[in-house]
Amino acid sequence: MPDKPRFGVLLVTGGMTHQENYGLGFKADPRAKIIGVTDERGVDRRRAELNRRLAEQMEVPLFPDLDAALRRPDVHLASVCSEFERRARVGTRCAEAGKHVYMDKPLATTMADADQLAAAVRRRGVRSQMFTLVGAPFAKRAKQIVDSGVLGGLRAIHCDLLFAKGYPGGAPLGEPRKEHYPPRQFTFPDAKREIWTTAVYSLTLIRWLTGGRAFRSVYATSANYFFEEHCKRDVEDFGALAVTLDGGMTATITAGRIGWQSHPSSGPNFTRLFGSKGSVLIDGHAP
Repeated sequence: MPDKPRFGVLLVTGGMTHQENYGLGFKADPRAKIIGVTDERGVDRRRAELNRRLAEQMEVPLFPDLDAALRRPDVHLASVCSEFERRARVGTRCAEAGKHVYMDKPLATTMADADQLAAAVRRRGVRSQMFTLVGAPFAKRAKQIVDSGVLGGLRAIHCDLLFAKGYPGGAPLGEPRKEHYPPRQFTFPDAKREIWTTAVYSLTLIRWLTGGRAFRSVYATSANYFFEEHCKRDVEDFGALAVTLDGGMTATITAGRIGWQSHPSSGPNFTRLFGSKGSVLIDGHAP
């Protein structure tokens, strides 16, 4: 093990994001050293204060200018947790600066932004990764089952992933929410688009289990069932998707948020695999 850490890590945006967890992970890794916390110039007062608090928590400097921080030669990797609306832009700037990028999920709010980010990563030859659940024990177990051939040819997948968070009640049942395009906003202090931020886990799992098959069609619906704050912000707390993949394989997903008392753990996490010879149900919270 070398005397000095190999990777200098820049925490880009923090406080009331997943950066608190990522930062602690990097801090605990002997291969890494957190250089500081940074963000774009001109962020609002609330975001600036949250960034300052994270820097204090991590006991590292706060750099108020992202571009200046990215010019530091001791920075090799950027951990990006910026608000959804600017995440792809910030990640692209980090990649363009020649830094490897570790991205919170999801990557972007539009396909165009995601494509621009991916192009920057390829052009600069840096590494990139988005946080997913494919490294979780339940996902590894699912992959082992698929690869073993015991199910025969994989024909269909169903994923239920709902997070037990928040206090339910107040949603006006009987008044179906109507989605609008393009979405006007993604980030709020008390709510977020749940199918958009939760279904990404199942979509990445499905793509991984199927060997990277491309999605060919998507049907999705969203609604409000539980939370008053989601209704007020006009964002969904629950949704469902039906997709087809290359080769005629199908998959379905339910995703969202339910009340914190609705489940003894973090929420239902079921993966159902259907093959030509058999099927299996994997509970992410069971031994």
